[in-house]
Amino acid sequence: MKTPTQEPVAVNRLKKNAVGLVGVIFMAVATAAPITAMTGNVPMVVGFGNGLGVPAAYLFATVVLTVFSVGYTAMAKHITAAGAFYGYISHGLGQVAGMVAGLLATMAYVVFEASIIGFFAYSGHELFLTFGMDVHWLVFAFVGLALNAILSYFDINLTAKVLGIFLVTEIVMLGAVALGTLATGGGPDGLMASSLNPVNAFTVTGLVEGGSVGLGLFMCFWSWVGFESTAMYGEESREPKKIIPIATIVSVVGIGLFYTFVSWMIVAANGAGVTKTAATGFAAIFFAPTEGLFGTWAVGLFKILILTGSFACAMAFHNCAARYLYAMGRENLIPGTARTLGRTHPVHGSPHIAGFVQTGISVVLILAFFLADMDPYLHVYTLLAVLGTMAILIVQTMCSFAVVGYFHGRKKHPETASVWRTLLAPVAGGLMMAYVVVLLLQNQETAAGEGAKSAFFTAIPWIVVGLIVLGVGLALYLRFVKPERYELIGRIVLEDTVERD
Repeated sequence: MKTPTQEPVAVNRLKKNAVGLVGVIFMAVATAAPITAMTGNVPMVVGFGNGLGVPAAYLFATVVLTVFSVGYTAMAKHITAAGAFYGYISHGLGQVAGMVAGLLATMAYVVFEASIIGFFAYSGHELFLTFGMDVHWLVFAFVGLALNAILSYFDINLTAKVLGIFLVTEIVMLGAVALGTLATGGGPDGLMASSLNPVNAFTVTGLVEGGSVGLGLFMCFWSWVGFESTAMYGEESREPKKIIPIATIVSVVGIGLFYTFVSWMIVAANGAGVTKTAATGFAAIFFAPTEGLFGTWAVGLFKILILTGSFACAMAFHNCAARYLYAMGRENLIPGTARTLGRTHPVHGSPHIAGFVQTGISVVLILAFFLADMDPYLHVYTLLAVLGTMAILIVQTMCSFAVVGYFHGRKKHPETASVWRTLLAPVAGGLMMAYVVVLLLQNQETAAGEGAKSAFFTAIPWIVVGLIVLGVGLALYLRFVKPERYELIGRIVLEDTVERD
């Protein structure tokens, strides 16, 4: 590993050439968690957001995130770092902004694992109840965290294979229900193609009491969180300059079209009355058409796949968090972290210590919610997801403007810079991502549901602000007191794609 302005820095490297294009795509899509996003978010959008316009809202989100990805992939072509956003923003906007982004992104991925584990534990508890077994949700939470810790200890290829299996099964299930609905001509009101009208992304359609367009759009964007993780695996992938940009675009567009199609077919399968059904219970609008098309057994299988799909999502976020902790630790900004968080396994090349630290943090979070007598779905999943999403959306917004700063402010790589790819698209993407942050702030109470009554919910904006202040303060301290370490912030990158001033 090298830094752009100094002699080579001795760091423990992640395993090089460990994963290919398909593996990176699997991990990115698994992080976005199609079955969790569809069953968890679509009912919310239909029942309390855009109503029948949910597929149009997903289509709009696809366009926005594709525009964002144009600049993101331009950066990925020249900078390969496990810290992804951390490295990109440091190179584009400077080390102070980079430190802020690094802390926000690390926190986001750290809490996302615990959040999804809450969903996993809730799903496991509910599934076992159908078999007459009342297993406490905490048991599922600890089993999930333990499995994540074990799998992340080994070669990233093992994780990619496990995620691949779970991902394929959940996509097959969702796809089967959607294609079955299409083949049978939809439900009581036909295919309802009007729900795809782009205008419906910005209006409330159907019988939705107190529906909110802002909430609907935010929930759609929430469904994508994690797609950007492709860049985190650059140091471990083969030909990262080629693989990461391709994997990112394929993930964004592929996920977007799939979400749009599935949400459209679920609306069609249930008919105009779907807005009422969606407000009655978790995933009911998915289970009814599944049973109608394939029988009761398929609903049972669907519930099992929701469980395995949420586990795959938690595992993917665990890997993301471990790589961010590793990326910041290896810079040794806090003395001693290079020998701990910044170490990799001598055989597997995994950030094993960072992975175990991440597991420890998740255990503490889960226990804290348990001791506070909070629900795994209403509180653990929802509150931590709102916190993490707020942080990651801010970082995505910063990243868009970092693209402009890198290619046009710092005049890097004129062969890649262009008015469209590195200026107009990133500015447009940044402004639209900033709009999504506003949507979250306006609708966070509704998105949090019952969790909005808790003290933790009140603290969410202050946690984010506190990390921003901490990031600025730490960076400025290093700049004036330890300038040699300040220069390292977000600047350790893969040596065969190193950036030089």
